[in-house]
Amino acid sequence: MRDEQAGFRERGVQTLGVNPASVADHEKYVAKFHFNFPILADTGRDVARAYRALKSDGRGIARTVYLIGRDGTVLFAKRGAPGASEVLAALPGAK
Repeated sequence: MRDEQAGFRERGVQTLGVNPASVADHEKYVAKFHFNFPILADTGRDVARAYRALKSDGRGIARTVYLIGRDGTVLFAKRGAPGASEVLAALPGAK
C-alpha cells in the first residue's frame, strides 16, 4: 500500500493502517518502513475484532485489507496483501 499511494490518491482513496501497538511504537514502525499514511493504534483490538481480523487466539491480527465507501459500505475485503490494482478494481466505475 505504501508504494501505491499516488494511485490511491488519484482515485480519492484515503489509506489508513490499524495496528494493536501503542502510538509510541507506531512512530518507530512508520519511520522504519517509511509509511506515507496514518497508522491508527488499536491497543484494545476493538477495530480488529469489529472487522473480524483477529486470529483464533484472540490476540494475533490477520492482515486484512478493506475498502470502505464514503457511505460506509464495504466495497472490498480480503485477507493477506492484495495488490493495489485488485483493491482499486472494487471502486464504483472501476474498469
